[in-house]
Amino acid sequence: MRSFIIFAGQGVFMIIAENIRKSFGPLNVLKGISLIVERGEIISVVGASGAGKSTLLHIIGTLDRADSGSIFLNKIKIDELPERKLSDFRNRHIGFVFQFHHLLPEFTAIENVCIPAFIAGQSKKSAEARAMELLEFMNLKERIHHKPSELSGGEQQRVAVARALVNNPEVVLADEPSGNLDSASAIELHNLFFQLRDLYKQTYIIVTHNSELANMADRKLTIRDGLMEQ
Repeated sequence: MRSFIIFAGQGVFMIIAENIRKSFGPLNVLKGISLIVERGEIISVVGASGAGKSTLLHIIGTLDRADSGSIFLNKIKIDELPERKLSDFRNRHIGFVFQFHHLLPEFTAIENVCIPAFIAGQSKKSAEARAMELLEFMNLKERIHHKPSELSGGEQQRVAVARALVNNPEVVLADEPSGNLDSASAIELHNLFFQLRDLYKQTYIIVTHNSELANMADRKLTIRDGLMEQ
């Protein structure tokens, strides 16, 4: 454990997870997973359904708490933060992309993207400027005033990615991001992640069953029966 703390203090690594364990009743889902992710790295996490991939992602993203173990994100020991500070930290420092876009149907594309920025206390002018920058980069300039029902599946997911990035998070966590897309839209989304990493220097962890996306990553990690394969 001491070496992990030293690494975090040096600032070389963005994410450090040490001996993460999580059970749901009698079911041991994570059985002691340790993970180090460098700043600006794209990691894919693969494994069979039920292996614990999404559970690990949710714990790193502070959506769930581990039963034991430690997590540092950009030198902050996030597993010790109280709930209110944890919520604020999550909003400002972590972006999420899920298999289903979870866009709010009553709002337009740009309004959906702005929501996390408003929660973080940004002004309407600042939030909309950042949202426009992202939507233009994703070739959605002409679609900003369209509601989700008026967008294709690929366009909806790109809006969801823009929403994840609007607060300039250091870390982006994606859980089966292309699982609900056709092949062409999936390839487009996969390439987009790498373009965004190069542009904004963020760190990505992507849980996926898509072998093409998994193999594109800087590193591919496999979880089997709650443990990381060596």
